Amino acid sequence: MQLLKDKIMKEGNVLPGDVLKVDSFLNHQIDAELMQAVGNEFAEKFADAGITKILTLESSGIAPSVMAALQLKVPVVFARKRKSLTQNSNLYSASVYSYTKQESNEISVSEAHLCSEDTLLIIDDFLANGQAVLGLLEIAEQAGAKTAGIGIVIEKGFQPGGAMLREKGLRVESLAIIESLENLQITFKEAVEQ
Repeated sequence: MQLLKDKIMKEGNVLPGDVLKVDSFLNHQIDAELMQAVGNEFAEKFADAGITKILTLESSGIAPSVMAALQLKVPVVFARKRKSLTQNSNLYSASVYSYTKQESNEISVSEAHLCSEDTLLIIDDFLANGQAVLGLLEIAEQAGAKTAGIGIVIEKGFQPGGAMLREKGLRVESLAIIESLENLQITFKEAVEQ
């Protein structure tokens, strides 16, 4: 998705440790027009997949998920990283390790919002080692839901998450794949085998 790649090149900052900072448009401040285009792209890619719900993780996955959901006309369910007073029982839960935050979180979704009749599209902002997606897949499995595919805004193609998910036979659609962040420079991979 060229619009996304252009935005990454213009506003993305590469930090030591292979961290790509995109907080000016994706995971702190949100560029709503860009997220609408991202959502439209995901909706187009998964238009014929029979999606009944989008599953994501708070908070950076919510904006692209909502935009895709508007096009697909389905609800968005987001896994919470912290339990609230109203969410204390009847939960699907999984443990997820965050590469950028260097910490584990238990994520959870109320059993009332996912069921075995659902066909899910999982959307997340980044794919690096695949831990967030694996946690969301675990929640989908606990609900007995089918996962039609995974939509990723930015994939770090030099880290193992994408390959691992594809080797499991999962459909992964990444809108921008970073091939390298070496020397603090962004290099994109142009195509990926599905």
